[in-house]
Amino acid sequence: MEVYQGKSIFKGIAIGKLFFYSKGEQAVKREKIQDVEAEIARYEAAKEEAIAQLNALYEKAVKEVGEVNAAVFEVHAMMLDDDDYVDSVKNIIETQQVNAEFAVATTGDNFSNMFAEMEDDYFRARAVDVKDISERLVNVLSGRNEGSDIGEEPVIVVADDLAPSETVQMDKDKLLAFVTKYGSSNSHTAILARTMNIPALIGVEIQEDWNGKLAVVDGYEGCLYIEPEEEVLVKMKKRQQEDVEARELLQNLRGKEDVTLDGKKIRLYANIGSGKDVASVLANDAAGIGLFRSEFLYLEAEDYPDEEAQFQAYKTVAENMAGKKVIVRTLDIGADKQVGYFGLDKEENPAMGYRAIRICLDRTDVFKTQLRALLRASAFGNIAIMYPMIISVDEVRRIKAIVEEIKKELDEQGIRYGEVEQGIMIETPAAVVISDLLAEEVDFFSIGTNDLTQYTLAIDRQNMKLDNIYDAHHPAVLRMIQTTIDNGHKHGCWVGICGELGADMTLTETFVKMGIDELSVSPSCVLPIRKLIREMRVEE
Repeated sequence: MEVYQGKSIFKGIAIGKLFFYSKGEQAVKREKIQDVEAEIARYEAAKEEAIAQLNALYEKAVKEVGEVNAAVFEVHAMMLDDDDYVDSVKNIIETQQVNAEFAVATTGDNFSNMFAEMEDDYFRARAVDVKDISERLVNVLSGRNEGSDIGEEPVIVVADDLAPSETVQMDKDKLLAFVTKYGSSNSHTAILARTMNIPALIGVEIQEDWNGKLAVVDGYEGCLYIEPEEEVLVKMKKRQQEDVEARELLQNLRGKEDVTLDGKKIRLYANIGSGKDVASVLANDAAGIGLFRSEFLYLEAEDYPDEEAQFQAYKTVAENMAGKKVIVRTLDIGADKQVGYFGLDKEENPAMGYRAIRICLDRTDVFKTQLRALLRASAFGNIAIMYPMIISVDEVRRIKAIVEEIKKELDEQGIRYGEVEQGIMIETPAAVVISDLLAEEVDFFSIGTNDLTQYTLAIDRQNMKLDNIYDAHHPAVLRMIQTTIDNGHKHGCWVGICGELGADMTLTETFVKMGIDELSVSPSCVLPIRKLIREMRVEE
């Protein structure tokens, strides 16, 4: 038996044979061509086929992992149409009179290297995306099928790394777990693994000769056992069965209150990426929706979505939730969420740039359209509105003035709207420090721990080189959360958490004892966290 240590990105036990997944990258030959126009036409046709493949992948991913996690394939499709990328390919074909495969591979290498050398972590992360889209194009041009077939029997997939497109294309009924040498716990592929409930390890020194051997992935301890001894196999099978029984027992918690043994009630809500996710919210018995990411309406549109389209989307969710609270976050694009028709400039540091509420307060016509749709939809359910990336009291007051202006317009037009709570995301150290002042302006806070952690620690959460020091449990982060809760309560605000840390069950009791009022998590985490809440005492 051999034992290897890695980093777990989803807890669980998987037992099965190992399948060594190789991309089988082919060497691209440089060939001289005679007809430049014909070669460019061949490239254009291949590009359209690659985009069609990515659109199909997007649709498949939406069904399996939701709108937000599927968005990476939309980004890849947009990158294939990027002017700089396209111009580079065409220029190489024209000036060097070479085959499209060579031009694409050269462009992919050049752009990937360029991104990898940038100081900004966001652009460094794009290096992998450029390689992925270039390999897809070369495969189409050469008539080569994508190699995501993992065979007929369930296996544990082992690879150097996996692109999101490769993970999504694998048959989920045959995928027991995956183990990779590279990757980050915050990468797209890692997020997909968690969403699909697939045990996974990263950072394992893999070997090709493992192929076909029996193995165990222990996602609890981050261990990989190759040809496990009988004692280990028995132990892991027992743990696996316990997991199945635990999931079945959780169903008994449906309909139960989210209340501690000594009577402290918590609002346990769910995060969603689109209206299609409401079914999962209801199936997992969440008390409401704590984060409705409205940007999906913009990401999937070819132009700015109009008021009526947005109204219908918000209204449908509100009606389906039948009076349960639905907290809609206003448009949060920029940084890693780019929308072509917004015409946003490339930035040195987009995570700290022109994004979210900064765009909305600058392009008030776009913002007002969304707010009108939300206020109209509030007549059909319990909608609350939440504003992202707030750093000042002035921003909140400007937002409130716009809302009052829209209410006046709706009154004059005789259009109904409901009583709408307004809150803000606490995502920056600045917002935490002045949270006492902000609390006097709004009804609630929702702490976005993903951004708050990276801004507090000055660490890009998608930079795999910094995974070993990225610590969401850092005392500074926890103090930020405590300060926000205390200041919110002193000034009449209820306080929730909607970032990934809210689903960290090692911190659930800590958050409850801090005085948190609400936790909003992925739908599948609702019942496990309900179980924890119902078994704890707040008062010692």
